[in-house]
Amino acid sequence: MQFNVRPYVCGALGRIDTVLLGKLTAAGPRVRPALQTAEAALFSSSPLPPYHRADGAFAFAWGERRPPAADEWITVAETYETPGLIGDGERVTLHTGALGLVDVYYVRVGEAVYFSSLIQPLLSLVPIAIDWAAWASILQVTFPLGEATPYQEVRRLPGSSALVFAQGRLATERRLPRWLRTEPYEAWTSAGEIVELLHEVYKDYDGRKLLVPVSGGYDSRLLASVARARGADVESWTTSPDDGTDTDIAFARAITRELGIQHRVITQDPAAYPDDAREVARRLEYLTPHHAWYAPFAKEVHQAGRMLVDGLAGGPLLKNFMVSGAALEATTQAERSAAVLGSLSLGAPSQPFLSKAALQWMEETVREQFAAATSMLHGHRAELPLSVLHTRTVRGIARSAVNLVGPEASFAAPFIHPDFFDAALSVGVARKDKGRFYREVLHAANPRVAALPSTNVIKQPLQRVPLRSTAAPARGYSYRMLDVVARRVPGLLSDELHEVVAGGPDALTRFNGWNDRFWVRGLVLFGLWLSDFENDLTDLSTPFS
Repeated sequence: MQFNVRPYVCGALGRIDTVLLGKLTAAGPRVRPALQTAEAALFSSSPLPPYHRADGAFAFAWGERRPPAADEWITVAETYETPGLIGDGERVTLHTGALGLVDVYYVRVGEAVYFSSLIQPLLSLVPIAIDWAAWASILQVTFPLGEATPYQEVRRLPGSSALVFAQGRLATERRLPRWLRTEPYEAWTSAGEIVELLHEVYKDYDGRKLLVPVSGGYDSRLLASVARARGADVESWTTSPDDGTDTDIAFARAITRELGIQHRVITQDPAAYPDDAREVARRLEYLTPHHAWYAPFAKEVHQAGRMLVDGLAGGPLLKNFMVSGAALEATTQAERSAAVLGSLSLGAPSQPFLSKAALQWMEETVREQFAAATSMLHGHRAELPLSVLHTRTVRGIARSAVNLVGPEASFAAPFIHPDFFDAALSVGVARKDKGRFYREVLHAANPRVAALPSTNVIKQPLQRVPLRSTAAPARGYSYRMLDVVARRVPGLLSDELHEVVAGGPDALTRFNGWNDRFWVRGLVLFGLWLSDFENDLTDLSTPFS
């Protein structure tokens, strides 16, 4: 990982132990000091000047967008989606962005907090111990929830949160972001007004060379259509999502041909899948089994010299993505939460993958974590899309743009720009049901492109193509990692899965179904983590045995 655009940062606040701080700064990428006071320290991999400094006060930010002047931390967080460190002479505040897209990890030792934008350096300060609750959510919903990381001692500071050191004491401060402080009442924003807002957002990118990946779905064709309408210098690339159809590639070719945008297909080599999967898992610090398919694409983006325009958050904001009919029809909070969690969770595999004890414990644990992670949204008019945004989008899906592309190359996420976000959120979920409103938006942007086939609404038979993630090289890798799990944590797996693992790599050919594949990927990720930290993990006793 090369921090070319967004720097790697680490530091501390509170009653800082300089020996521990030295260990932290030595454990990660090379850094230089940006701030050193008695109660706060900040180090960065590249020069990081404050955006405000006067009379003992200071303010730093290290997201993609830089505030122009000092402001309250929550205003900075929700306007620029950036973490930062702010001091006013009386208190020091370490804050996240309002959604928390750029991670802030921390450990507390004594009366100080030591923080980093990567987990790994913090492991030099604390014992390495497994957080079973984090792994429960990684396996069931494909990403951790709340403050959890795979390590007991390392926490993640959630969006719209801050750690504060004042009057000799450390405290946690949580705020409601802008979109929760006021109810997003239906303003009857039209599809045309949504497109106009996107044009306004694109003004921030004027003069930049843009790369808009087109996948064949709604989000990417909307972003490409607006970029083309503005006359931007834009290219479009597509790669296989490894879903077994590659319909994206055929549909993207039609979209880019209609728009007159230069199009390129990034190919993937099945033989490279194990290396890609390992590299992505380690780079994303074992937080999600997603994105192995994205690795060849991200490497090309690093060399492109273009800003990546990513459709992050478009689905939840514009088409009720992951919001089921059961969630829309729920009459109680418990029913609503259960329906959303059901949509986010993996479906049942073709045979039991986990032991009965492990599965029961996991479901109860994830239910509790999800309730805690979304409690601030309960009863809000936009609770359903925000529940998806604050969990799956931030913790799982955003990793491709933020952590696989973001440090090396600039990326833009137009849908989370404050003006667009608020307008899209105010459109009621009923208008968005079954993609109706989104189709109106696409038609307003470019009716000819809107009419082309979409991966969001597929009405024709799909042509099957081989999966990289189930080809022979992948099966060999998956088998080795599943064997690690079977040997190190035997009580996690069902008797049926133990039999499959005993059958060797080719026994995995039975797992070609959608749910099976994702269960395998999660367990393979766990196996890689167990293998990588084999010499550090002394206690693997489980809470369900």
